[in-house]
Amino acid sequence: MIRIAIVGFGNIGRYVFDSVLEAPDMELAGVVRRSASNPPAELAGVKVVTDIAELGKVDVAILATPTRQVEEHAEKFLASGINTVDSYDIHSSIADLRRNLDTVAKDHGSVAVISAGWDPGSDSVVRALMEAAAPKGVTYTNFGPGMSMGHSVCVRSKAGVKDAISMTIPLGTGIHRRMVYVELLPGAKLEDVAAAVKSDPYFASDETHVFEVPSVDAVRDMGHGVNMTRKGTSGRTPSQRFEFNMAINNPALTAQILVGAARASMRQRPGAYTMIEVPVIDLLPGDREELIKHLV
Repeated sequence: MIRIAIVGFGNIGRYVFDSVLEAPDMELAGVVRRSASNPPAELAGVKVVTDIAELGKVDVAILATPTRQVEEHAEKFLASGINTVDSYDIHSSIADLRRNLDTVAKDHGSVAVISAGWDPGSDSVVRALMEAAAPKGVTYTNFGPGMSMGHSVCVRSKAGVKDAISMTIPLGTGIHRRMVYVELLPGAKLEDVAAAVKSDPYFASDETHVFEVPSVDAVRDMGHGVNMTRKGTSGRTPSQRFEFNMAINNPALTAQILVGAARASMRQRPGAYTMIEVPVIDLLPGDREELIKHLV
């Protein structure tokens, strides 16, 4: 059995908890939180700690933390010989994160699978397959409409924000609009918050609108989705067209991919990997030959 520690217990962590409990080849070592006091009711009977060392043997730490905390946590755990998986989602920084964690992991005989949510993550695998099928062409990834967890966490970190949600609206051909709804703390000014949000790398490349609302809960929706299309050429044959669609619960799918990536981390050599570098079969539980008979 693969012993799993869940680091963080917010939106993603709660769904990771469900997915680990359903995995036939995993056991939950415990949950790591900033405070071990007053854990949520669903963690009754689960070991909750502030230091992963208190959990004894841990094979994989699933980092259900904000993206900007991933590198710090991953470096610490990898250096202690614990594999890590994360859903780091700042696309422009993924290559740098991989390079940094690759060095740490190889130095300590551990494995990091990074950016292992659904985008980046499983969608990255689909994009790679589409490009293999039509090497010359263009792929458009259209997200939403739905809530972006990474963008929402980013907005909640801004000064003056009590709560926030960021909705992604697809405009087509890979272009998106970000609709941000914020509850402000007393004394905060909407124009200051809007300026901070729009200048953040999470939002800098997209059209972004920020609105004040009396209650974020009134507009909250965990649903999301994606439509990917590629039109290109296979060999010398043009006009090949591929399409992939899904409508999902955002944190639930992110969690399930993270759990698969945790399993896959146990089957890789030391180093850091993105999802397109991990054999897809390594995400799945069960006997390899039986999986081949079933899926190929």
